[in-house]
Amino acid sequence: MRILTALIGLGLLLLGVYFLGRNIVFTTNVSPYWWRGIAADASILCITLGIASFFAFPREIKEWGWILIILGILLIFMSSRAILNPTSLWEFFLSMVSFLAGYQLLTRGRINF
Repeated sequence: MRILTALIGLGLLLLGVYFLGRNIVFTTNVSPYWWRGIAADASILCITLGIASFFAFPREIKEWGWILIILGILLIFMSSRAILNPTSLWEFFLSMVSFLAGYQLLTRGRINF
């Protein structure tokens, strides 16, 4: 039963991230500077490694995850654009409810209202 609860929690968590994340678009600029493409690739790599460090590495390395995420965000602003499309209040509410319910199911095994 615990595995089923964890799978439902993971599904809700991913659904919340999907609803919120589909309104964020990352684009790269065509630029004469040679470092723009490298910084765009490095930003995605840093953010991915930072998030993965929260789930896969021991507690001592999790501080490096925050550093990698901050570095990735800085590289996004240096190399490309992050476009935040408008979202409706209903879609934001739905994404937050599913995200928080999924997180509670994964960590506690039940939803506290």
